[in-house]
Amino acid sequence: MADLIELTLDHEIAIITINNPPVNALSPAVAQGIAKAIEQVTNDDSIKAVVLIGGGRTFIAGADIKEFGKITSGKTPRGAGLPPFLVHIENGKPAVVAIHGSAFGGGLELAMAAHYRVASPSAQFGQPEVKLGMIPGAGGTQRLPRLVGIAKAVEMCAEGNPIGAQEALKIGLIDRLVEGDLLAGAVQFAREIAGKPGPKTRDRNEKLSSHVQNAPLFSAAREKARTRQRGMRAPLAAIDAVEAATKFSFDEGCRIEQKLFQDCLFSDQSKALIHIFFGEREVAKIPDVPKETTTMPVNSASVVGAGTMGGGIAMVLANAGIPVLLKDADQPALDRGLATIQKNYQNSVKRGRFTQQFVDERLQLIQPTLTYDDFGKVDIVIEAVFEGMALKKEVFVQLDRACRKGAILASNTSTLNIDEIASVTSRPESVIGTHFFSPANVMRLLEIVRGKETSKEVIATCMQLSKKLGKVGVLVRNCRGFVGNRMFHHYGREAVFLVEEGVSPQSVDQALYDFGMALGPLATGDLAGLDVGWRIRKEYRHLEKPGVRQAIVGDRLCELGRYGQKTGAGWYKYDETRHAAADPETNEMVRKWAIDAGIPQRDISPEEMVERCVYALVNEGARILDEGIAMRAADIDIIYVSGYGFPAYRGGPMWYADSVGLKNVYQRICEFHAQHGELWEPAPLLRRLAEEGKTFAEFTSLQTVTV
Repeated sequence: MADLIELTLDHEIAIITINNPPVNALSPAVAQGIAKAIEQVTNDDSIKAVVLIGGGRTFIAGADIKEFGKITSGKTPRGAGLPPFLVHIENGKPAVVAIHGSAFGGGLELAMAAHYRVASPSAQFGQPEVKLGMIPGAGGTQRLPRLVGIAKAVEMCAEGNPIGAQEALKIGLIDRLVEGDLLAGAVQFAREIAGKPGPKTRDRNEKLSSHVQNAPLFSAAREKARTRQRGMRAPLAAIDAVEAATKFSFDEGCRIEQKLFQDCLFSDQSKALIHIFFGEREVAKIPDVPKETTTMPVNSASVVGAGTMGGGIAMVLANAGIPVLLKDADQPALDRGLATIQKNYQNSVKRGRFTQQFVDERLQLIQPTLTYDDFGKVDIVIEAVFEGMALKKEVFVQLDRACRKGAILASNTSTLNIDEIASVTSRPESVIGTHFFSPANVMRLLEIVRGKETSKEVIATCMQLSKKLGKVGVLVRNCRGFVGNRMFHHYGREAVFLVEEGVSPQSVDQALYDFGMALGPLATGDLAGLDVGWRIRKEYRHLEKPGVRQAIVGDRLCELGRYGQKTGAGWYKYDETRHAAADPETNEMVRKWAIDAGIPQRDISPEEMVERCVYALVNEGARILDEGIAMRAADIDIIYVSGYGFPAYRGGPMWYADSVGLKNVYQRICEFHAQHGELWEPAPLLRRLAEEGKTFAEFTSLQTVTV
């Protein structure tokens, strides 16, 4: 207790300080320490009230998430948890919780079990468990509606988003804001209520309302959860738990909450979301680029290419406060790019994402140019021109001449060889791939591609920069398509093959959408532009193995100028607002082309559609891991969840395969191999792990990712 919990006295007021840096996670040891301190306070008649406060930068940012993994894996038995401990606080002497930083999850549940709550004006409050596939499990769904009312409790528990201190005061979650010294203010408040009976949250039923009043609210909340958190179990469980607070006694409501919590905790969804939570932190760790690696300051930047990607990247840099030169080859192209940037910013203002003042300040940071004259002043250049090797090499020759030594030369290529691009410069150690995802100002993923000679300092700087830009940076090695697009090629290939075999584009997309993908693979192609993939296929056609099946209908659509949304027709047809509708003409053409090519037509189940597309991802992901292109299976999962719309509650393609069982996945891929030929040859790593009864999560290629 001495290390984690400190008990001191200020005359008749006891002060319990929690010291479990960095975020004062509510681990079992912390809870035990607080319980012991409360017991001492209870047994000391001279103490009239108690203040609980967090040491360091926050109150309690939640439970120790690693403990959940220990419970579900059987390493730690599931005990009574926090509820009895919180009842002990509730039944004790008047307790004031003083909150700064954040009171999240179990931290907020503890605060609500106390009799009073005071907070710094900058404090935040939330029940974010739903984001990990769980619900509050220590009375949170029962105490919160008693303090803030049903509507706000449903919103906080089902959506998991935090609220600020001003709102918390307004809705009754806290009793006072403390300007200045929080501890002094909390102690003063404790003196005001010392010796008086403390109100128990469990007894405050006036905000629970009647069943008639609540029924429409719960119905609307469930509909909203099914729409906005599609496929997620936890939001609906959270709503059920809050509803229990309105129908049953506090103790019975807590029992219902515990059952729902337990079901969620042991669900595949929760395990997958916890995997993603830790995976986002793990991807930042590069074994041969240690934390202490020197990084270079990035205080200015330039972007070459003012098109969709270049303009988006310029916005990302400006949003992070980095001045950026935006270059294009001619004035009309530059004007179009700037107009698009202004339009995007105005849309953000309309949606309330940015203020007009913020937008005006960001636009001032983006300076257009038609020359390389001022490129010698910037710390990083990001090339975002047309995806063609010849053009990119031409740009990098110019950058090598124009940029100062030590500047980072980055390419936004999505498929091309970084080493070949670097070869035209005198400084390959300064060249790196920074593959942003479209739209760059929205998508969280940044695939960072190290070349053979990319320096550790450049890698460390770009990984650090990704955080400053609000991106999830994942380091990969150089190969065609890197990790994301190399795998997506196989995913998209199977989607097109399914169409060629007689399935409508809508059926393929619906099957993958129902699986949880943000968008079906064919609709994704229409969004990105079918000509992008067509151009890449033509560039690499000489590398394709003769005699191996190639998709034909996608290229045929492009030959007719059907590129997707931007031309009004692709796999679907689009109106002026880019609303998609099934296109009978496309479907008929595709069917005729397939029959003319001798491709047998058949009925295919949605289950097979999902397996064909998702297992194609998994099989190629296994090759990528085996080759050391990605360091960990988690790196692939984060790439797909953050950049490709793979459902987080399935944990990414590699985690999903582990959850299905690699023996089962391997067996199905062997069946596809027999049916469809060598494109389905099982990856050697998949075969080895399946035979050994192991998982992708257990495999690491870290030792191979060195230079």
